[in-house]
Amino acid sequence: MQHTEPQQRVEHLYHFQVPPGQRPERLDVWLSRHLPHVSRTKVQEAIRAGNVTVNGQLPKPSQKVHPGDIICCRVLRLPPLELVPEPIPLDIVYEDEHLLVINKPPGMPTHPGIGHYRGTVVNAVLYHLGMRQPIAVEFDPEQEEEAAIFASDAVRPGIVHRLDKDTSGLLLVAKDSALHARLAEQLARRQIQREYRAIVWGHPPEAHGIIDAPIGRSPRNRKAFAVVPDGKPSRTEYTVLESFPIATVLALRLHTGRTHQIRVHCQWLGNPVMGDPLYGGDRLPQNLTEPRWRQCAQQCLGLLQRQALHAYRLGFLHPVTRHWIECEAPLPADMEAVLSLLRATAQELEPPRGEAVPQSARRARASAPVARSG
Repeated sequence: MQHTEPQQRVEHLYHFQVPPGQRPERLDVWLSRHLPHVSRTKVQEAIRAGNVTVNGQLPKPSQKVHPGDIICCRVLRLPPLELVPEPIPLDIVYEDEHLLVINKPPGMPTHPGIGHYRGTVVNAVLYHLGMRQPIAVEFDPEQEEEAAIFASDAVRPGIVHRLDKDTSGLLLVAKDSALHARLAEQLARRQIQREYRAIVWGHPPEAHGIIDAPIGRSPRNRKAFAVVPDGKPSRTEYTVLESFPIATVLALRLHTGRTHQIRVHCQWLGNPVMGDPLYGGDRLPQNLTEPRWRQCAQQCLGLLQRQALHAYRLGFLHPVTRHWIECEAPLPADMEAVLSLLRATAQELEPPRGEAVPQSARRARASAPVARSG
């Protein structure tokens, strides 16, 4: 169960009486010294917003304080953040006393974030590990940006790598901080192997290739990422597993681990992940002219409520036993349903042997930026 209510700010009221002997001093400077964990900039914002009074009057930040002044200040802060263990079932693929690998369903966030404080993998793992009491998350009290707080490691204890909320598949979780550090080091050194399965629109330019294109924040949408000249180096390897006139099934391996990397690279290649609402995969390709395949494409989108992307295989060196561990997770039901529909449509439209294939049914390779083939 997910909770999407906004994080309400908690009001704190402070009352001061300036002591005898106080020399004249700017109000914003004086308050920043007396309010806990509040910067001068925040004090100035509070004064301009009308949340500070001096002797019952609204002041300016530059007003001087004097002995006997009565100062009242209203400060809105983020409430204390807690990780709450929740009895959410987990699909555990591998577990021992040191770590576990789970198969995350689509729609389940990896860790708490803006708009979902419960119902995440972290909440479920904490309960699975026997914890029952909420765990307070330490963060800078002056940090007022929820995005920065939820981007910290404090909200995802044990999680070695993350998956997007609507990406399904394998996640590696360490049961203590020391092991987490060792696994995180493996991840940083590209020693953890992660292979994905995706259904994309159209056809990549090669049967096997490496997309080597830097990724950074999208200049058009700050919630999205894009291939940009000043982005971070990003490499994704792909192999075609199965092909249809309107779509392709890919195996993809990450050589780097940027946010939304596969989704961004597939879009840049001209083959967005089917169903992806952020990167153009939730729209029908423009070159669909054959009526039956167009109908099939619409039905595929109807079967998907998210991007058709799944973390299929995970391989790593166990930090304690030193054995190589490799796990696989079968495709989830929605992706299997799309594949069944594509195969059935292809079989239905397959001409009898010896009959020429109509031009409209031939595969049209989508034009795309150049990818380095392997």
